[in-house]
Amino acid sequence: MKGKIEIVIVYEDRYRKGHEKAFVPPLTGMHLAALVGERAEVVLRHEKIRPMDPDRPGEADVFFLSTGTGFAPRAYMLADRLRALGRTVVMGGPHVTVWSEEALGHADAVVTGEAEGVMGRLLDDLEAGTLERLYAGSPQPLAGLPVPRYDLLEPEYFVGRVVMATRGCPFGCAFCSTPRLSPGFRTRPVEEVVRDIESSPDRGWHRRRVVWFWDDNLTADRRYAKSLLAEMVPLGKLWVTQASIECTHDDALLGLMADSGCMGVFLGIETLSRENLRTVRKGHNVPSRYVEAIRRLHDHGIAVMAGFLVGFDTETAGDVVAVADHLEEIGVDVPFLSVLTPFGETALRERLEAEGMLIEERGWEYYNGYNVTYRPRRMSPDDLERAHRDLWARSFSTARVARRVAAGARRLGPAGLALSTLMNGYYGLKRARRTGPLTPHRAVA
Repeated sequence: MKGKIEIVIVYEDRYRKGHEKAFVPPLTGMHLAALVGERAEVVLRHEKIRPMDPDRPGEADVFFLSTGTGFAPRAYMLADRLRALGRTVVMGGPHVTVWSEEALGHADAVVTGEAEGVMGRLLDDLEAGTLERLYAGSPQPLAGLPVPRYDLLEPEYFVGRVVMATRGCPFGCAFCSTPRLSPGFRTRPVEEVVRDIESSPDRGWHRRRVVWFWDDNLTADRRYAKSLLAEMVPLGKLWVTQASIECTHDDALLGLMADSGCMGVFLGIETLSRENLRTVRKGHNVPSRYVEAIRRLHDHGIAVMAGFLVGFDTETAGDVVAVADHLEEIGVDVPFLSVLTPFGETALRERLEAEGMLIEERGWEYYNGYNVTYRPRRMSPDDLERAHRDLWARSFSTARVARRVAAGARRLGPAGLALSTLMNGYYGLKRARRTGPLTPHRAVA
C-alpha cells in the first residue's frame, strides 16, 4: 500500500512528573513495523518518549494505536481526534483484545489477539479501501518472524535490543491475562533469536550489549532455554528476563544463565503468604523456599528483581506496609510493588465481579497496577492506596536503597550489581523527589 503508517504505543504517566528516563522499550511497535515491511513507510512513536499532539498528527494517513488497559482512555481520545481529522485508525493491544466492542466505538478497525496472522490481510484491505471492522488474530507458529525495526527506536531508550524468544506461559495465575492474550507456550527457532540479538549495532555500548527478553517466562521450557543460552555464551552480551522461580531448581540452567551474561531475573514472587498464593492460583510458588531460591541466583552473580502484589483478601493496611521489612529478609535486590488489579477476562476479575467487589465508577485509567479498582475485604480502597504508597516510600527510602546496594556489592557480579544500583538509585531518587505513584485525576473516586 502507498502512504505512511504511524505506529503509536500509547502511554500516560503513572508517576508524578513522569518516568523521566525510559529504560526498556516495548517490543510491540518495532515488531509491528517489521510485519508491515516494505509495503508502507512506517513511523514509530513511543509516547513515553514523544507524546502525541492529536491536533498536529503529522503526515501519516493511517495510525496503528496499541494500548494496555490503563492507557485506554488516552488511546480512545487520540483515536477520536485523529478520525475527526480524517485519518484512519486501527487499534490493537491487550485492552482492545478483551474489550473489542468498546474499542470499535473509537476506531475504524480493531485487531484482537496476535497480529502475525492478520497483518497481510489488513494491509491488503487498507490498500483496496475495503477495511473490515474486526481482524481476529490467532496464535501462530513463531518461526520466520522478521527482525524487529530497531532502527526506528528513539535514542532516549537505555536498552536498544529487545528480543522475544518465547510467547505465553504454562501457568494460569488468576490475576494474569497472558493465557487470554497469548494462549499456550511457544518457542522461536534459536537461530532466529540469535539473529535478532546480533542485528544492526546501535549507538552506545549499552544499547549494543544489553539484551532485554520480552518474554513472560523465558525458562519455562528448560531444554529450549539451555539450547538458546548455550548459543548466547560466545556473543558476550548482558541480558535480563522474566522467569518463574522454578529456574532456580536447575543447576545446569543457572550455570548457563551466568555464563551467557545474565544480569538479572524478574521473579513474580507476589506475596509471602501461602494462602494468598492459593487464592490467585499460584501454588507453584513456595514462600518457605524463597530465601534459598534467591540465594542460588546470587551465587551465580544474578540480581533478583521481584514483583510483589498487595491487596489480598487476608491483608490489612498494616500487612501491606510491613512487606517493606520482608524484602530485605528474603534478599530481594530490586522490588516492584503493585496493587492487585482485575484485568479483563482474568479469573480474578470474574470472582470480584461475581462478588460485587469491583468499583464500577473507577475508569480504565485506574487499571495500571498502582491504583485500586475493587473493594478489599479488610480495608477501604483509600486505605489500600495509602498503604501501597507508604510501602513504596518505605521500600525506596535512602537507608533501604543503600542497604540493598551494599548487599549487592557482596553477593552479585559486576553486571548484576550495576543493574541493582541503577534501578535502586532511580527509584530512590524518585522517592526523594516525592515523584512516586500517581492517582488518576480524571476518575471518580
